[in-house]
Amino acid sequence: MRHSFDPSILREYDIRGVFGETLGPDDAHAIGRSFATRVAQIGGKRVVVGYDGRLSSPVLEQALVEGLTTSGIDVVRIGMGPTPMLYFAAASLPDIQGGIQVTGSHNPANHNGFKAVLEGRSFFGADIIDLGRIADEGRWVSGNGTVTDVAIMDAYVGRLLGGLDGVDRSALEGLRIGWDAGNGAAGPVVEAMAARLPGHHALLFTFVDGHFPNHHPDPTVEENLADLVQAVAAGNLDFGIAFDGDGDRIGVIDSAGRTIWGDQLLSIFAEDVLQTSPGAIIIGDVKCSSALFERISALGGIPLMWKSGHSLIKSKMNETGALLGGEMSGHVCFADRYYGFDDALYAATRLIAATARLNKSVTQMRASLPTMINTPELRFQVDEARKFAVVAEVAARLRAEGARINEIDGVRVDTPDGWWLLRASNTQDVLVVRAESRSDAGLSRLLKHVDAQLDASGIARGSQFGH
Repeated sequence: MRHSFDPSILREYDIRGVFGETLGPDDAHAIGRSFATRVAQIGGKRVVVGYDGRLSSPVLEQALVEGLTTSGIDVVRIGMGPTPMLYFAAASLPDIQGGIQVTGSHNPANHNGFKAVLEGRSFFGADIIDLGRIADEGRWVSGNGTVTDVAIMDAYVGRLLGGLDGVDRSALEGLRIGWDAGNGAAGPVVEAMAARLPGHHALLFTFVDGHFPNHHPDPTVEENLADLVQAVAAGNLDFGIAFDGDGDRIGVIDSAGRTIWGDQLLSIFAEDVLQTSPGAIIIGDVKCSSALFERISALGGIPLMWKSGHSLIKSKMNETGALLGGEMSGHVCFADRYYGFDDALYAATRLIAATARLNKSVTQMRASLPTMINTPELRFQVDEARKFAVVAEVAARLRAEGARINEIDGVRVDTPDGWWLLRASNTQDVLVVRAESRSDAGLSRLLKHVDAQLDASGIARGSQFGH
């Protein structure tokens, strides 16, 4: 017996598809069998499984568990919750070799997918391709695994609150914080956290509803923060925190309703981490502002620019011993007093702690950051077979010109006006451009430079769409 997946669902960082079209229970069952085979190959026996609040998640979770047990793996089910709770379970429960979360993350309501860990490391790239190969060849192991249910949310919430260790909790009693769970899987955890945190807490949309009736759960899109901005203004709150559908990406606004972007959050967290761990390595992805890397250096840290993608960031942190890493998309990973995986709920706790340790409000921290003028991600379609070639052509021309470039993920170009980035999406037939300057005129010159390079490769930035 063998199984062939729709090739569109095996992505670089996870497995994702449209439920009922490219992804269904048969796929979940095959993923369970293939992942179980990988676990068995390393001598493993136990895997933890969780799922998010999407309408299709319970049926996919059931099929996944059946696939795992049919291949002889014992399953520990932790039920519905955010993806970081699955990571926590895999890291803290005894004798666990792997974990899989059924989740569509921040994607539309009819999408779903899977995120996995194996032996404490991210499971991505070649690992995911290997699952497809095992299924295609039908080389599954067989057996009779058991199923155990474990309630872990209370232990997880307790660990999240550990982010306040060493902080004078009385200094936090006056804080007024807004929380927007977007009807995603983080909602019940947010409720439990807020009940145990000092201060006043205004909760929005913590009821889990896979229809996402209030707004789409992607906190990197400003329109999805409108309810939180309104709540912060109406309640005279100090700041607001939002989460994506599975709780591994964070969005933050200050008391004035200004968005604090992923690289700006990293800058705030870097100051807190470097106070107690001077000289620590801190990683940001290639889309992050130059101001972040300059700030890390100024604070006595070692900045490291790395490829975009939460799995790639986590792997690089593990390799280098970095204490903090993250990317523009709101994935923030603390290895400082935590496990090194992306957990937006823990990042929220650390933001609260930072206000006390640094003795500055979130609004003051946001105001102290340099003002940069940048584009959003400018995304435009390019044929799948052409997208990487275009980046290579641009890089070759720039090298020949003697330009200052970084090629760790696409090509990032430094000029007196600032910098611009061109990279190919790992998951779509798309090229992505981002540019940053300290002036509007400088930004305009950077984009003209981008367009000249694209034109030289026969590409126009015409059919672009923001992200």
